[in-house]
Amino acid sequence: MNLPISLTLLRIFFVPLLVVLLLTKGENAVWWAVAVFLLAAVTDLLDGYVARKRRQITSLGIVLDPIADKLLISAALISLVQIRLVPAWMVVIIVGREFAVTGLRVIASSQGFSLEASDLGKTKMVFQVVAITVVVMEQLYPVVHPLGAVLMWMVVAFALASGAQYFWLFWKRLDTRLKRRPARPMVMLGSEEAAREEKDVATH
Repeated sequence: MNLPISLTLLRIFFVPLLVVLLLTKGENAVWWAVAVFLLAAVTDLLDGYVARKRRQITSLGIVLDPIADKLLISAALISLVQIRLVPAWMVVIIVGREFAVTGLRVIASSQGFSLEASDLGKTKMVFQVVAITVVVMEQLYPVVHPLGAVLMWMVVAFALASGAQYFWLFWKRLDTRLKRRPARPMVMLGSEEAAREEKDVATH
């Protein structure tokens, strides 16, 4: 197991710890939750950087990295809904977008092409980390609530915009691929061959 995959797995292991800390009341729990969340977010930057630097980009890493990201963000947001710091409808949009994009990537892979992370998607991830951190800190510093609300609205906006971009890119590449696929030649069968084929179809 190489270092980038180890960092990705570490991010996944942080998820249950983060949920416990977010759902635990107390000032120390808030600070620990912020520390664990930011540390997990840093591993997201490090695993990609290390993989490119050491040329250790693997199929397993390509699959695990987005899964780890989605688990971390979804777990944090759902926990914030539980403690009533974030509206549920916002989380439904954000998490729903993640599932939709994941589904598109699976379909794209089955069709022989991939959907790379867009700049909008990367920007959304940055805003998610900042927004979640600020919202968690609202428990200790209520004065930052307006900032947290604005950031969450921006996350929703980027989620919708980047989701639409992924759908457009998916259909564009799928259409291009279908146009490049050679048409199957039509074979005209003689009367005897046609009759024989009809008989074979009837027997099956």
